[in-house]
Amino acid sequence: MPQPKTPRLAFALAVLSLLPALRAADSETAPVETAAQHDARMAWWRQARFGMFIHWGIYSVPAGTWQGKPVPGIGEWIMNKGKIPVADYEAFAKQFNPVKFDADAWVALAKAAGMKYIVITAKHHDGFAMYRSAVDPYNIYDATPFHRDPLKELAAACLRQGMKLGFYYSQSQDWHAPGASAIGGHWDPARQDGDMDAYLRTKSVPQVRELLTNYQPFPAVLWFDTPTELMTRERAELFLPLLREHPQVIWNNRLGGGFQGDTETPEQRIPPKGIPGRDWETCMTINDTWGYKSYDHDFKSTATLLRNLIDIASKGGNYLLNVGPTSEGVIPAPEAERLRQVGAWLAVNGEAIYGTGPTLFGDEDGAFSPTEKDAKGQPKFIPAWEWRCTTKPGRVYLHLFAWPEGPFRLHGVKFRVARAYLLADPRRAPLGVSQHGGELALTLPKEAPDPIASVVCLETE
Repeated sequence: MPQPKTPRLAFALAVLSLLPALRAADSETAPVETAAQHDARMAWWRQARFGMFIHWGIYSVPAGTWQGKPVPGIGEWIMNKGKIPVADYEAFAKQFNPVKFDADAWVALAKAAGMKYIVITAKHHDGFAMYRSAVDPYNIYDATPFHRDPLKELAAACLRQGMKLGFYYSQSQDWHAPGASAIGGHWDPARQDGDMDAYLRTKSVPQVRELLTNYQPFPAVLWFDTPTELMTRERAELFLPLLREHPQVIWNNRLGGGFQGDTETPEQRIPPKGIPGRDWETCMTINDTWGYKSYDHDFKSTATLLRNLIDIASKGGNYLLNVGPTSEGVIPAPEAERLRQVGAWLAVNGEAIYGTGPTLFGDEDGAFSPTEKDAKGQPKFIPAWEWRCTTKPGRVYLHLFAWPEGPFRLHGVKFRVARAYLLADPRRAPLGVSQHGGELALTLPKEAPDPIASVVCLETE
């Protein structure tokens, strides 16, 4: 017979029951959240699987060129990579007049692409705010002839069209504000040297407060970036009271100070085996840059984008795919074209992406090389591109990149198949299934219904 619990023991057990669900930020300073509350908060994000990243700012005016010469590197880093003096860079604001910006058109494009949320740069490392800020006049409303607040317009468009909206904010790096971080060091000491704590107190923290309060019910996501070594634990803690005031906001692992946030953020890469035990999101460019560069035409193919999306979903992650609008406020046509093509595939096969869990198998994505090493000296992962698997209760989805000449065979199957069909088949005509022990063979049509990826749905018993 169980012994009666003492008050002290009962209290201790109650506390222990909460420990696994303490918010990932920190057990001492973050709000307590049960596992059920955490899952409820993350539910829409886990369902979404696919989002649009938007890097847009006054760096789209030089568009990769300074003093008549191309500046190497990504477009939004032109101020840093070109060591452009603060006053010279400020002058770009007077040329920034994105009169072709149409918030509803941007949101409609994201919807046509099958994306479920948008994250836009509210302030990047150049320090320029892409919204109307009462904290600092260096913003699109006060410092440009545009004299509008794109975030306000996007928030309204997202509400109209049923899209989630998040804000990116560079909390540590700010090449315009005295005292803030700059990777590689300051190059304009007269304008950039100063007090980091004063910068956080007078600009960074107050602007994050604006973003969290002025665009309700958004942001759904707060996307911090590049904390740098100056973002100590004590400095990062300055943001926690704001996050406690907005407990539904999902935030990432880039605040600094050792705080994990809610999501991991692998950049320009897909973790070979996902990130077990953590929500994660691969952010990636369509070409080679985040911010617009007029001469970067190295666009990924639609096939590559789709395979990335499928690969990421098969490992339990989200895909945050970037567009870089021009200084006129236009998303480049090659990017928009590819997004619509991805959306056309999702219109047929989205069931196999949205709200899915990871593969039941695990070896189909490739293997680590026994001899080759990556840049960090670790075994190099060699991906395979024949098929992937995503799952839902009662369903297993097989994404076939390479269409087999004969039956498609699976080994090590631990479920029974009740019915199989192609998602591209509006009649959902049953496919031939032969199953013996852990061996499964599917009889497929001679031709693949989709040249990039065809999806077979297995309904399981």
